[in-house]
Amino acid sequence: MSHSDPATADLIAAATAVRLNAHAPYSRFLVGAAIRMTDGSIHVGCNVENVAYPEGTCAEAGAIAAMCAAGARDVAAVAVIADSPKPISPCGGCRQKLAEFCGGDVPVTLTTLDGVTQETTVAALLPGAFDQAYMSKV
Repeated sequence: MSHSDPATADLIAAATAVRLNAHAPYSRFLVGAAIRMTDGSIHVGCNVENVAYPEGTCAEAGAIAAMCAAGARDVAAVAVIADSPKPISPCGGCRQKLAEFCGGDVPVTLTTLDGVTQETTVAALLPGAFDQAYMSKV
């Protein structure tokens, strides 16, 4: 899989590698996510299923948790990959989780193992995001 931007290619490569660590014995749908910080560091996550289905964790949530555990907060870019017929998109909950830590202009690369790629932004994934501005009277 190649991508014209080396930084994006590295981010996709990180998501691709961590995808293989997913725990998906029920769906067999492995997902990898990678988040690059403004300092260039990358944090990764993979989906982790549970026999009690609602208790599973998405790849994006795992990458965000790893990012927070490392004390990082300044997100520069996100990539998500799965073996799907079209580029994988974060679920609604993960879109909100990304919006918590990313500016609306943060680029998000959604891709497949076959290299089909869609470039978008956090704001395009979650228009009208519930954000801190709604809490201004609290």
